Amino acid sequence: MKFLCGLDEAGRGPLAGPVAAGAVILPPDFPVQYLNDSKKLSAKKRLAAEILIKEKACWGIGFVDHEVIDRINILQASLYAMQLACEMALLKFPSWLKENHMEEDVAPEIEAVADGTFCPKIAIRCRCQPKADALYPPVMAASIIAKTGRDRLMIEYDSVYPGYGYARHKGYPTPEHKKICREKGPSPIQRLSFRY
Repeated sequence: MKFLCGLDEAGRGPLAGPVAAGAVILPPDFPVQYLNDSKKLSAKKRLAAEILIKEKACWGIGFVDHEVIDRINILQASLYAMQLACEMALLKFPSWLKENHMEEDVAPEIEAVADGTFCPKIAIRCRCQPKADALYPPVMAASIIAKTGRDRLMIEYDSVYPGYGYARHKGYPTPEHKKICREKGPSPIQRLSFRY
């Protein structure tokens, strides 16, 4: 049996907070009609899809914080987040197969597809493809758990660092966020290497 591990990130563009990545291996009977690129789904539909993905799929999530982003750049940080997410999913994979009665005498094949033009350094064969999050259900699922996971974290940061509006803009470079940063100065989770 062949499996595809989808990889995608969320949070490359924000001025604050981590970049997140998801890795998802879907079972053959997954209801893919609930999936799409996370940016094309409403928050309500993303959350409903996330519940379904976490219940039925083999998944992993990785976060790389603002300090590492500033040190190694956002592209490398995004690829590293994908690597962490993939490692988590691959660790869960054998028990997931067993729980879903999909173990076989011959080891199943897994390969990965990453959204974008670069592949992370992972233990399985990987290819990259721009707009993969619009083409492959496992990549759509990865984009969903990356986005929902990162949004949840930014909402938590909103209570830790009140006054920056993180629950609203999630760290993206909105006029409101830029104005707050000019008035208050950077928050402790600001990406200092990004232009304001």
